[in-house]
Amino acid sequence: MTEQNYKNFSELPMYMSVPAMAKLLGISESSGYELVHEKGFPAFRIGSRIVIERDKLKAWIDRRMQEGVVS
Repeated sequence: MTEQNYKNFSELPMYMSVPAMAKLLGISESSGYELVHEKGFPAFRIGSRIVIERDKLKAWIDRRMQEGVVS
């Protein structure tokens, strides 16, 4: 897998893996997997793969920031 450098939100892939999402958020992969199992987190399965939709991830982050949720 090649290293990607995105200049803005719209350049992100529409769907991303947990490792890609974790890297984007600056957290460890294991923390990423913990996060996707939290209630309300916008992840779903395609077969055995867990994926996160870019736009729903942004909306989730925006909600958390508005609520002032740190953890």
